[in-house]
Amino acid sequence: MSVNEKWLLLLYRLPTKNSGARVNLWRQLKKTGALPFKTSATLLPDTADHYERFQWLAQQVRDAGGDATLIRVTDIEGLGQADIVRQFNEARAKDYDALTTDLTKLVAENKRKLGESFPTELDKHIRQFEEIRKVDFFGCPRAQDAQMLLQRAAALGGGRGKSATKLSAKKFSGRTWLTRPRPQIDRVGSAWLIRRLIDPNAKFVFANDPKQHPTAIPYDMFEVEFSHQGEDCTFETLVKRFGITDKAVLKMAEMVHDTDLEDGKFQTTECVGIDRLLKGWAKTGLTDAELLTRGGECFEALYHSLRK
Repeated sequence: MSVNEKWLLLLYRLPTKNSGARVNLWRQLKKTGALPFKTSATLLPDTADHYERFQWLAQQVRDAGGDATLIRVTDIEGLGQADIVRQFNEARAKDYDALTTDLTKLVAENKRKLGESFPTELDKHIRQFEEIRKVDFFGCPRAQDAQMLLQRAAALGGGRGKSATKLSAKKFSGRTWLTRPRPQIDRVGSAWLIRRLIDPNAKFVFANDPKQHPTAIPYDMFEVEFSHQGEDCTFETLVKRFGITDKAVLKMAEMVHDTDLEDGKFQTTECVGIDRLLKGWAKTGLTDAELLTRGGECFEALYHSLRK
């Protein structure tokens, strides 16, 4: 959906004593992904399905002895279109973050040995993800993080990831590479690795959907070739796929792994500081490209410190 939206606004009033109707309405509104708006009002993008859902809820309110009014609006005083979209994305971010927390726990508990309940738990989290996606009207960026963790969890029960032949860096010269906005340790480290040892003339673009840049090579995204594979982070995947044997880079791969996945596999801490810097720079308003540049300088310094 675009930010040039029309909106459906449901205004309602329920009898104070009818607490059961209030709870039921709250649950139904939450399921639709509607955005609470001030007191006794809620908002959805104007689509045929949403209009039908709000009509049904309005009738429920009336049947419970209350009043409900459904109106179409294009502008809301004090809130621009982008502000409303941001609030929808913030609501979905909370849902994705809760799921991510549960998935992180699931992976940690089943890393060494799968528990009997693992398949059931994984299926439950997949269903939860799909439910959130149904009400993710504006493509909340947190969806990618949840997808990556789902992919990692699924890999626990399905082997160590792709068993692919080594690739020649010569075939990837001068390409455009795509990753998600607001890059952090794995995406920044992978960008440094790409420019250092794979594609020195690489250009980078940022988007949450690879379809936005169909000629670019996506990395550290859900269900793409260069991403998390099995227990490996994207940096490790690139190292293995391109047959990189530089000992300093191999050590860096362990550092990125521990910081990105936080599983303590290699017991390293060196990249934690870089990750903190990246997150701090992001809060100061640096662009995605600037984050890659500054983070790349940190990785270059780390690389030289590890070389003998």
